Amino acid sequence: MYRIFLLSLLLLSQWVLANTGYQTPNKMMADLVDAPQRPGFSISPNKQWVAVLNRPGLASIEELAQPEAKLAGLRINPNIFSTSRATGYNGIELRSLINDTTITIKNLPKGKILDVQFAPNNAHIAFIVETNNGLTLWRFDLKSQKLHQVSKNTINAALGGAKYRWKEDSSGFYTRLTVAPASDIPKQTTSNIEPIIQTSDGKKAAVRTYSNLLTSPHDEAVFSFLTTSQLAEISLKGKIKKLGQPGIINQYRPSPDGQYLLVSQYKKPFSYLVPASRFPLLSQIWDKAGKNVITVADLPSGESMPKGFDSVREGRRSIEWRDDHPATLAWAQALDGGDMSQQHDFHDSVYTWAAPFKNEPNLLMKIERRFSGIQWGNGQFAIISDWRFSDRQVRSWKFTPDNPSEKTVLFEQRSYNDNYKDPGNFVYERNQYNQNVIKVVDNSKVLLTGIGASPQGNIPFMDSFDFATGEIQRLWQSAAPYYERILVTLNNEATKVLTLRESTNEQPNFFIRDLANNSVNQFTFFPHPAPQFNGVKKEQISYTRKDGVELTGTLYLPPNYDASQGRLPVLMWAYPQEFKDKKVASQVTDSPYEFVNVSYWGPMPHLAQGFAVFDDPKMPIIGTGNELPNDSFREQLVDSAAAAVKVLVDKGIADPDRIAIAGHSYGAFMVANLLAHSDLFKAGIARSGAYNRTLTPFGFQGEERSFWEGQQVYGDMSPFFHAEKIDEPMLMIHGKEDPNSGTFPMQSERMFAAMKGLGGNARLVMLPHEQHGYRARESLLHVLWEQEQWLEKYVKNAKPAAK
Repeated sequence: MYRIFLLSLLLLSQWVLANTGYQTPNKMMADLVDAPQRPGFSISPNKQWVAVLNRPGLASIEELAQPEAKLAGLRINPNIFSTSRATGYNGIELRSLINDTTITIKNLPKGKILDVQFAPNNAHIAFIVETNNGLTLWRFDLKSQKLHQVSKNTINAALGGAKYRWKEDSSGFYTRLTVAPASDIPKQTTSNIEPIIQTSDGKKAAVRTYSNLLTSPHDEAVFSFLTTSQLAEISLKGKIKKLGQPGIINQYRPSPDGQYLLVSQYKKPFSYLVPASRFPLLSQIWDKAGKNVITVADLPSGESMPKGFDSVREGRRSIEWRDDHPATLAWAQALDGGDMSQQHDFHDSVYTWAAPFKNEPNLLMKIERRFSGIQWGNGQFAIISDWRFSDRQVRSWKFTPDNPSEKTVLFEQRSYNDNYKDPGNFVYERNQYNQNVIKVVDNSKVLLTGIGASPQGNIPFMDSFDFATGEIQRLWQSAAPYYERILVTLNNEATKVLTLRESTNEQPNFFIRDLANNSVNQFTFFPHPAPQFNGVKKEQISYTRKDGVELTGTLYLPPNYDASQGRLPVLMWAYPQEFKDKKVASQVTDSPYEFVNVSYWGPMPHLAQGFAVFDDPKMPIIGTGNELPNDSFREQLVDSAAAAVKVLVDKGIADPDRIAIAGHSYGAFMVANLLAHSDLFKAGIARSGAYNRTLTPFGFQGEERSFWEGQQVYGDMSPFFHAEKIDEPMLMIHGKEDPNSGTFPMQSERMFAAMKGLGGNARLVMLPHEQHGYRARESLLHVLWEQEQWLEKYVKNAKPAAK
């Protein structure tokens, strides 16, 4: 008896003892973390070469623990003047698209390979190498097959964006160079400590919650030091020509003809309320020597920008070059004070301004809603778009840039959630300035490719559309049993295309398809990333919520499952979404022919435990007419979950007493709400979530109302306010360095404290050095172990339902 007691005590203590150190799940799950990742790729402008970019294994926790300066919403590695935690490559293989030639770039320097780009003339391929000493620029000559370090000078990429840009004639590069050694970083001393004072002048500044903001003059000094760079031109042989004076250069882009540079810089006063993206912004045109030609815009701080997802700053914004002209600018300006809630016939105006910028800018067009961009073709053809958040509407028109008074042609008008009405993406080509522009035939015909969302699932396609007649011709469509989508056209006639093809049991690979003779040849032969999961069964399931909303989800059954084995424990993994239309909310967003991709990230690893997985069962939150979606968030959420449970139970798959609910981010918020307001689930797993909406008082997710405008909604939706109702076990996992707006680590810490104080069954796992998503190998293995143990204890081995 005593031995039995000791053995029982030992087994019970294993869960407690495992609280220390990183753990590893069962081998079948652990192998997913080390499975090969599909390489990246880059295609040469002339469509003759593909650079296959090999990915290394996952980062280690030591790599994530490298120094970080968390300033103005940015995370910067101060030792190398670059954004921290960049993912890169460790090998480059060049493969010909016209013959069997393969070139492996040998003797690559040690470090991460980043930003791989072919030269406009296709003669070279360039890339960045990141080491502990900084970022340097390299190039490979395709003819001589020799590798060169362009310059030993290090690059400043602290603000993100383009680390370098090719010159239009392929003779060299533009980049931002560091201006001081990292050791010169300003030091905090007692002499520069002073009170931090902020004031409010009575103007509304409804700013959503941001992390890692500036908090002191010392922060300002460090931010300026790390982000100040010298714009420079570098020849292929490494000759450096400095352009202008050092500054906090955010963006730089040469004009299509190479005669000018559009340069934007952040300037003081910096803000302690908003990230760098809303700092005062100066945009100028420089000539090739770096001399300022004209100031285009001088935007003030975005602290007082109106509330709303489609609100903008006043002044010239979204400044870009016309891709179809040698040197012409285009930009938008608000006509409503930046506030879309104001009643105006037109909310934006769009202007153009041609070099040498001596004349006044030309009004191109007034826009009824909020301007969202222009896709350029040529002087007779371009597409202009607008949008509005209140009804999730997007619209676009074909217009004539060189004669904007000509009648426009409506091309698209839909909810941006309405995938069934998505016409697809334009096929692009290179013009005489080496810019990507819409491929247009006879100034009226275009090609479109898309995923082809439909009630039968996604069926990718290529269409020809004639704006003169409105005629649509289907040129190609993916066919069962494959899910195949076009990545790029390879010839002028667009009859030869590079595709990515897969089936439920064939991993994605690249193929070259000839549409003229309907032939296809495999181009890559990537191995199955997780052969241990061969035999997983996939089924797309449709079902109905009690209010009549049609829902779908994808059911996966463990390898070699047989119905004679009886009902299974089930793991559901979901994410709520907001809609303004019930029919749109019911749309299918998957394909029955997609590869069964079992990765370490979502719910699929738990097939190895014998769980059935119901992935992405739809949880639509719908507000029609004047009703806002979140007015009935809880009711709709519970009804969607109840419908998902019912269909699995009715199919004989799910044991109703052994179903778990899980989700990440807003999905974690969903988990806590479902545990608080229903008894549908045995346990929950909530990762990187938010639980108290009063901590995000100026809006969250798709909610525009502030806490003071919608206190009842904020309270009803916050599971923190209802923690006493959670009587099921809930595992919470959160990155300790989560910078995501609204999901500060404090959210999980406070929720756990509430459940602990109320006697709830909870476990909180805080992952060192991790952010909103998790990247270190050790972290991911431990997350899988935590989930495995939680599901094993509280779901799989729970008392089964009576048969």
